[in-house]
Amino acid sequence: MARAKHGPGKEISSILATDCGSTTTKAILIEKRDGVYRLIVRGEAPTTVEKPFEDVTAGARNAIREIEELTGRKLLGDDGVLTPQKGDTGVDIFLSTSSAGGGLQMMVAGVVKTMTAESAERAALGAGAIVMDAIAVNDGRKPHQKIERIRNLRPDMILLSGGVDGGTKKHVVEIAELIAAAEPKPRLGIGFKLPIIFAGNKDAVPHIEETLGEKMDLRVVPNLRPVLEKEVLGPAREEIHNLFMEHVMAQAPGYDKLMKWTPVPIMPTPAAVGSLVEAVGKENDITVIGVDIGGATTDVFSYFKETFNRTVSANLGMSYSICNVLLEAGLDRIKRWLPFKVDDADLRNRIRNKMIRPTTIPQTLEELLIEQAISREALAMAFEHHKTLATGLKGIHRGGTMDRFVDQAHVGAESLIDMKDLGLLIGSGGVLSHAPRRIQAALMLIDGFQPEAVTPLAVDSIFMMPQLGVLATVHPQASAQVFDRDCLIRLGTVVAPLGPAPSGREGPVEVVRVKVTLPDGQTLEESAAYGEMKRIPVPEGAKVRLRVEPSRGYDVGAGPGHRVEREVDGGVCGIILDCRGRPLVLPENDAERSAKLLEWFRALDVYPQEPLAGLVES
Repeated sequence: MARAKHGPGKEISSILATDCGSTTTKAILIEKRDGVYRLIVRGEAPTTVEKPFEDVTAGARNAIREIEELTGRKLLGDDGVLTPQKGDTGVDIFLSTSSAGGGLQMMVAGVVKTMTAESAERAALGAGAIVMDAIAVNDGRKPHQKIERIRNLRPDMILLSGGVDGGTKKHVVEIAELIAAAEPKPRLGIGFKLPIIFAGNKDAVPHIEETLGEKMDLRVVPNLRPVLEKEVLGPAREEIHNLFMEHVMAQAPGYDKLMKWTPVPIMPTPAAVGSLVEAVGKENDITVIGVDIGGATTDVFSYFKETFNRTVSANLGMSYSICNVLLEAGLDRIKRWLPFKVDDADLRNRIRNKMIRPTTIPQTLEELLIEQAISREALAMAFEHHKTLATGLKGIHRGGTMDRFVDQAHVGAESLIDMKDLGLLIGSGGVLSHAPRRIQAALMLIDGFQPEAVTPLAVDSIFMMPQLGVLATVHPQASAQVFDRDCLIRLGTVVAPLGPAPSGREGPVEVVRVKVTLPDGQTLEESAAYGEMKRIPVPEGAKVRLRVEPSRGYDVGAGPGHRVEREVDGGVCGIILDCRGRPLVLPENDAERSAKLLEWFRALDVYPQEPLAGLVES
């Protein structure tokens, strides 16, 4: 039996879920014990979508076999496929997500670059895709350049939008004609027609069908922008998921076999994580930012003003794409996070070795510091990219015809991201989830995202958010219980006052005082000067009362000089006072910068003290 049976009449007591990543395949076993769903064990193995295996199920089996060894429970039959639960063998249901083999790669097209093309990009990103390029009438490229680009990229599918319902049709038809002239072929399955989704002006549908219907697998869904003031992304995202299963997963090496194991469609990993981040924001009525830093990409998710956004930085990752981080950030930006000297050529070689040996992990403190320095830059650049797309709708305050909009390269809109209003920052991905000390993950998040005022921090304990995201589509209760009890590690709360660097004054300048009231009534008090970092231990799992009093001219969320009081969760890192200012600026002098980094590392107990001192001295 290749598929675990389940149905409305059967109680699901055991769940096996895998995430087939670009580097590693992770498997988790969840069981219902004492009326509550809990994580039992986790296994992992290298992903096997590439040569010499070219079969994703080989890596999945290896990860599942690790679970079998750890639990003593037989999950795979003699034929190597999952068996339904019977006694102490098999499972009730199997689920999977995937970003292996490059994940879902799309091209989007729209009439106006900052309007319909951007809406198409948001729809694709929210569905878990990597957007390879965005074509628009006003993108500055000549028609032959666009045709060449469309032909050469070979995406998995194209999303085409443009025009409000009832508006002009000529511009979106022009783009359709460019796509038809390019005759693009899909990345997988040479003999198949390339899928294209049209989500534009409904009056243009007959023209689109005439232009693309014969050459491509055309699907028509409701307009992304039926009117300029409204964005409707749901139908397009649903169709993207359908085509992902029909075309991409069916052609990827071994996925046809993996699909037979599960009654639930395989979800793109980013879409699964995104659905979970959005659910956390909605269920708790808070604003959320989540990040998944992987081997090939870094995905950032946000839920602000009841709007969910996702961006993917396809060139920023910690293994396959690590050389792109080096290229975009530069050596100096990476080296600024290191308290010791390193030769430029040596650093380049270390980074290149990680790219060609993606499954290796740091073996020394020096290697760990370098990897975490690179991650800070990857997180920061991915977040900057996210803020440019997480905006309100553009063009809705401007009058005129569609021809006028085509002539406008940029129509402004404010970013939805307000760091002073952030209710939770969640980190996920190997470099964060598997950091040797949780405080290291907290500091990477703080340095990469630079949260302001008072912000709770959390990390995915063992990187299981993708599996819980797809589980939420089948069993929301099980997903929520495991997420709350086993997945989310509360790191603590960071307090980051906003205000100018003191000038013309000697000695430390106090910028904040905090008072923490513990559940037993005991109080802890601490103050910090500008440029300092401090850590106040708070019991994990406890809720404490936090009072923050900023000095005059400094803001912790209620305005300059105004006190903030709130109840916050304890965490493994406690309460972190970050008085380094925003934006964070490190000293340019090497000796001063090294001294400051060491001061912060010691204050927070980020790394073992003696090995760190020895590394700096050498």
